[in-house]
Amino acid sequence: MKPTPLLLALFTIVFLVSCGGSDPGPAPMPVPVIKTPGKSVLIGPANARTCEEGTNITATQSTVAFSWNSTSDTESYELRITNLNTSEVVTQTGITTTSATATLTRGIPYSWSITSKNKGATTTVSDIWKFYLAGVGVTNYAPFPAAAVSPLPGTTVTPTNGKVTLTWDTSDVDGGTLTHTLYLDTVDGKQIPLAANSNLTVKTKEVSVAANTVYYWRVATSDGTNTATSIVYSFKTN
Repeated sequence: MKPTPLLLALFTIVFLVSCGGSDPGPAPMPVPVIKTPGKSVLIGPANARTCEEGTNITATQSTVAFSWNSTSDTESYELRITNLNTSEVVTQTGITTTSATATLTRGIPYSWSITSKNKGATTTVSDIWKFYLAGVGVTNYAPFPAAAVSPLPGTTVTPTNGKVTLTWDTSDVDGGTLTHTLYLDTVDGKQIPLAANSNLTVKTKEVSVAANTVYYWRVATSDGTNTATSIVYSFKTN
């Protein structure tokens, strides 16, 4: 018995279904894993250096050399330098070596740090070091301006029995005895301080506050000869 055209057509369909199938294409490439860059160890200028000389360019400016150790999984570095008197920040990005230079104003305290970067979204920041760039005829340097420790700037805090403890950090490269004056108000952090907040010998002070209020504060630190005043910080109470 000869197969009919209908049977031949059915046989062809069955054969195609059983032997065919879609082409899955090439296997997907694995997603590369980008590791977090390592944390750089700073070398120089040394931390809390009293008199970083640099290379004098003019009576008011010097070139300062910065150096640090290389880190793993890093493609470039960012150098961040902060003028501690004005909070002005200078950055250099895309550095592919472990050194850089910057021209800075003499007689000013600075802080600096290195950020390690690669193609990933995560970066790693080094410790922050401070130094004084030597000025003309300076024999006694002012303390480093105070930095807020607690409350952190811009945060909201819950008072305890109507009080908040303010804490700050500073140091003196000359090793002098420091006293602090705390300015605290609800205006701008520059109003006349209370007598109880003057000539403090510790870097912390418990203060009375009102609820649901924004406070501004700063600290003036003196070594008996020179005074350094911090920038104004703020916090809000619940």
